[in-house]
This record gives sequence, C-alpha cells and structure tokens, in this order.
Amino acid sequence: MTDLVEIKSDRLKAIRKGRKIGRPKLAKLSGLTERKLAKIEADTTFMVPQSTVAKLSDALHVPEPTLTGVFPLSQDDLNPIEAPQCTSGCCG
Repeated sequence: MTDLVEIKSDRLKAIRKGRKIGRPKLAKLSGLTERKLAKIEADTTFMVPQSTVAKLSDALHVPEPTLTGVFPLSQDDLNPIEAPQCTSGCCG
C-alpha cells in the first residue's frame, strides 16, 4: 500500500512560479503529467503518494517538508534556480 501525503497546493504553485518553471517543464522534470500538476494546484490540499512529493521536491530544489507545510516557506524557496556554470560543454 502506498503512503499518501498531503501537499499544500498553494505552496507548490508559489514555488513553481517563483522558480520561473512552467507546468510543462515541471511535468518533464518530475515525471508527472501537466494534467496531474494542474489538478494538484487546483485544490487547497491534495493527497499524493510520498514518491510524488519526492519527485516534486527534487525538481523544485526544495525540501519535501516545505511542500507539505511542515517547514515554513522562505524567500529562498521562491527565487529562481541558478543555472549551473559549466565550461566544459557537457551541459549544453
């Protein structure tokens, strides 16, 4: 049986927008569909499997407890993610 976790939809949306990541890109980064992301963001809270919280957390570069409301939302969570400074050409 999968453990379900409550995700705070307003936090997810605020972090995504603050990071300047559109739903299509977040869907690609997290392995979720755009439709699923839209459903999650449309509700106040949404029950998702723990693995989904982990995927979103990794994609947005925030701790899982930030998405669930355990940790407070900080200004750093709302800032865009800086692109890696690669000079070898391996990162595109």
